Amino acid sequence: MPFKLLVVDDEPAITNLLKSMLASLGCDVLTAQDSRVAAEMVAKRKFDGVILDARMPYMDGFQLAAAIRASRSNRGVPMVMITGIDDVETMRKAFKAGITLFLTKPITQERLTHAVNALRGAFLREKRRYSRLVYLDDVECTVLGQNSAARKVRGLDLSESGMALMRAQALPVGQKVNLKFRLPASKVVLELNATVVRCMPPDGIAVCFDHVSAETRTALQHYIGSNVS
Repeated sequence: MPFKLLVVDDEPAITNLLKSMLASLGCDVLTAQDSRVAAEMVAKRKFDGVILDARMPYMDGFQLAAAIRASRSNRGVPMVMITGIDDVETMRKAFKAGITLFLTKPITQERLTHAVNALRGAFLREKRRYSRLVYLDDVECTVLGQNSAARKVRGLDLSESGMALMRAQALPVGQKVNLKFRLPASKVVLELNATVVRCMPPDGIAVCFDHVSAETRTALQHYIGSNVS
């Protein structure tokens, strides 16, 4: 499936050049020369990456980046900002706005190829982080802060950042729990603290993992990565 990119620059020559160069890398490219139009586009459809200029009329690159980070469909999308060489202040401001990396001028095929490869890597990491896999297995759940024994609940799905559980007692949003479970088709047993973030009637909850260790994150990434295309 082609990598879907949005290119935003108020100069037609730049958008046309980038579109041509990106097409040669197998990307599916949409362009916008008005940042306001780009903001409407990211609110309506999902992109795999965005390339935008720092200085544009109406909404500049920093304002557009903030709008993208606030959008429902593209809040986690990797973004490249076009900047001048050694423009340190712009880079600092851009990082605060949510920019992932930079494409320095003059734009060359080599620099653009490096940027697209980095975007693809960032996109895959984000996809693995939020992709949920079916996980229908027992999970040992202990409610923290209460003098209660661990009980078995049933998993529903699993991601790098959390999981959904069925047959769980009614727990309020914000409740801390300890979870122990085995990754499918392996002997790896994970133990994580988590926070209830959503209730799913009649007896389900969704939790977000807290303070995942490097070893546990690696195990989750390996499992998720090997099962997400």
